[in-house]
Amino acid sequence: MIMPNLPAFLAWGLITTLFISVGWWPNGILGGFGNADVMSWQGAATALAQAEDGTTFRQYVGLVGPMITYLLPLLIANAGGRVVYGERGAVVASIVAVGMITGSTIPMFLGAMIVGPLSAWVMKKIDALWEGKIRAGFEMLVNMFAAGIAGAAMAVIAFFGFAPLITRVSEWLGDGVGWLADNGLLPVMSIIVEPAKVLFLNNAIGNGALVPLGAQQVAETGKSLLFLVEANPGPGLGILLAYTFFGIGMARSSAPGAAIIQFFGGIHEVYFPFVLMKPALIIAAIAGGATGVATNAAFGSGLRGPAAPGSIFAVYATTARGSFLGVTLSVVLSFLVTFLIAAVILRASRKRDLESGGGDLQAAIAQTEANKGKSSSALGALAGAAGATSASATDPVRPVRSIVFACDAGMGSSAMGASILRDKLKKAGRTDVTVVNRAVATLDDSADLVITHRELTDRARGHAPTARHVSVENFLSSPVYDDIVRELAADSEGAKA
Repeated sequence: MIMPNLPAFLAWGLITTLFISVGWWPNGILGGFGNADVMSWQGAATALAQAEDGTTFRQYVGLVGPMITYLLPLLIANAGGRVVYGERGAVVASIVAVGMITGSTIPMFLGAMIVGPLSAWVMKKIDALWEGKIRAGFEMLVNMFAAGIAGAAMAVIAFFGFAPLITRVSEWLGDGVGWLADNGLLPVMSIIVEPAKVLFLNNAIGNGALVPLGAQQVAETGKSLLFLVEANPGPGLGILLAYTFFGIGMARSSAPGAAIIQFFGGIHEVYFPFVLMKPALIIAAIAGGATGVATNAAFGSGLRGPAAPGSIFAVYATTARGSFLGVTLSVVLSFLVTFLIAAVILRASRKRDLESGGGDLQAAIAQTEANKGKSSSALGALAGAAGATSASATDPVRPVRSIVFACDAGMGSSAMGASILRDKLKKAGRTDVTVVNRAVATLDDSADLVITHRELTDRARGHAPTARHVSVENFLSSPVYDDIVRELAADSEGAKA
């Protein structure tokens, strides 16, 4: 629910970073703190506000408040509903989310993550009651009224029922974080967060808890260190560079490339198998993560929005004004602490590792994918298994004018694979073929050729049944790209002849 909407979170973070009263370019109109009675821009939305002397004035609503209050929870609920019941579920989830949002005084991220899929599931069950029983010609009438009535009823229930409950839960979570901060115990969070990340609960913790709480802190104080608790790229970089210098075998040769992907690309999952290979390294990750949290707490530094993905570029793009020193030190120190502890652990076990063959990185990658519950194109790239399977004999053959790379999120390694193939086609003179990337869940049947990781191919066929499908093991270096380029180049030559 959160992943597809991270660009919206980032957009909100950038707008907040720039335009709030303590931002880089404070703007009362966009930031939502200007007095509309004394400023020249008219026509924008305003709300009645009270000045310190008790008088009231028309204050611009701006972008920051509406985005965090309405846009982001609605997008989350919409995505959750879409996953459960397609477009119909997304619409009903959005209706119900409005009831949740307007029934509370805090941003309803947590509430949206609950009512979005729940309301879509209820709608799905309601539709099932009269599926196939509606007289011909009345389907649209029944479907529209069913969704409208059910959505309206659930919105009212969300307003009076769920919103107060979720508000209370959010307050408890906020109080817990506040208690940790008051007692100087924020670094303790790393004891939970770092192991949870390796077990692939990073999205649940980061996007499900820390991002919503961080967004609330930004609304209150202008920044939050919670955005960096899970997204800090320092611990992962420390693990991978320790393997680069002190590892052995396949792990050592794979670690440098993984470090680039993790630190600059922001795909943290590539370092999880290295920890699973040697679980003692979780100590290094915890110590590094705690160091980063403690550094931000000491410097009072934080981000304006979530660093998503957890790339160093995303971290700096959302760093609050006046926080660059603290944020930089939190990344550097967390890296150094993790690297040093990991290096000691790897050196201490080097003799034993050499005798045992250095561990099974492939097995660790498989375990990471099992923890994730599905395949990972990024981990497939890490494995370096460059095998590929050709199109199924049952796939239709038609001229290829559009190629779609599809992965789970549609924004990670599929984007890199699309970029690689696009470049190859450009060099082959086939600039007329469009190559794009998207999430497998958003595929439609308009593409001529769909390229996916092999474990996603069956799912992709369901969304694009008439397209030709090609499976790869490795989005970054599959030989199937050259086969496609040769085929399309031959087609082009044949057409000219």
